[in-house]
Amino acid sequence: MNSSSIDQLARVEEVLESRQPETIIEPSLDRISKLMHLLGDPQLAYPVIHITGTNGKTSTSRMIESLLREMGLNTGLVTSPHLHQVTERIRLNGEPISAERFVETYDEIEPFLALVDVESLANGGPAMSYFEVLTGMAFAAFADAPVDVAIIEVGMGGTWDATNVVVPDVVVITPIGLDHADYLGDTIELIAREKSGIIKTGSIAILAPQVPSVAEILLARAIEVDAVVARQGVEFSVRDRALAIGGQVLSLDGLNGTYEQVLLPLFGEHQATNASLALASVEAFFGGTTQLNELSVRSGFGSATSPGRLEVVRRSPTVIVDAAHNPHGAAVLASALQESFTFDHIIGVISVMADKDVRGVLEALEPVMQEVVVTTNGAPRAMGVAEITELAELVFGAERVRSAPSLSSAIDMGIELADAAGTSGVGVVITGSVVTAARARALTGHFEAQ
Repeated sequence: MNSSSIDQLARVEEVLESRQPETIIEPSLDRISKLMHLLGDPQLAYPVIHITGTNGKTSTSRMIESLLREMGLNTGLVTSPHLHQVTERIRLNGEPISAERFVETYDEIEPFLALVDVESLANGGPAMSYFEVLTGMAFAAFADAPVDVAIIEVGMGGTWDATNVVVPDVVVITPIGLDHADYLGDTIELIAREKSGIIKTGSIAILAPQVPSVAEILLARAIEVDAVVARQGVEFSVRDRALAIGGQVLSLDGLNGTYEQVLLPLFGEHQATNASLALASVEAFFGGTTQLNELSVRSGFGSATSPGRLEVVRRSPTVIVDAAHNPHGAAVLASALQESFTFDHIIGVISVMADKDVRGVLEALEPVMQEVVVTTNGAPRAMGVAEITELAELVFGAERVRSAPSLSSAIDMGIELADAAGTSGVGVVITGSVVTAARARALTGHFEAQ
């Protein structure tokens, strides 16, 4: 980017960040629906694959996009939150939208944002939020491109999420667990009901395995709206998987065919599950009646990336970054570390947001981490060092816990501890939130937009 583009992007980011943050939602589709109507309903101009769930949404979305691009389609992809630059959230054909196009899109829709804000405020409601505006920008950018298909990741929940103004051809629901309880409900069943709201009449619902009570809710919603259902482990599945250098090799049973020797350059059983969901979603998008081109499937998975998810960012010692931010994600991380790596000793560097189940995250990681360095990632929502240290000592025992005043110093301490061990069997794992993962990537030299 040239200096003018940087200045213009900074201008738009400042305006966006002055709005209500995405961590605070007002459960209504009124504002985003009004904006879409004023813009001519751009979200209806292309087919959509809509994805929700508690964990795995972004990885699954990126795999779907990679497969569709390999099939020769022009793609749009929405994911959140971003790691480094806000432009990462809106992708065209696999690349973040350019700063120039991002600014142009905002400037084009800004007069309509003002109209929506005025009406909402006059009726006693809020102005459009940060997430609502970005969602509107993405839908407009995709219509303008134009794209052949849009892959849309839900921001939070489902029914009331700003993305839920689309009419999807395919919906994908990854495993559901407890998260965002203050907005979505304090039981897994309440959360499932909220997320099931993306299943629409005429859509094909691709469902990951769920606990029985959640599965019942999702199936009931599909019956209610007359949607077709395909369940992982029933209509499609991971037939086999084997560890490989840099990832794993999969045999996948799709909706209408088997795909052998698929190299996935990502670690963990959960990523194999995500790959199976992605494959079935793409098969469903194309009608689910014929097998996809196997070379395109292998190429699509072979080029799949998921930055900040079990990502190795350094060797000697091995340093891994993962965005696990809730107990379910932390448990998945713990399992993947045991399966995919041969560490004798793992040092955790951990910073979690204070509004999360911090103790639950620590308890999920305790069995696989021999010692931890707890810290703050510097975000206003991050739990303070003293508080997380107290919780960590309760979970790990004081002798296994160290603390550091900043993420940078915590990473340095973790690496020093690994070097002092004098063995190749020691790894450092930095985790606790998407912000922790993003800042750790930057601190270890991975500044690029993803």
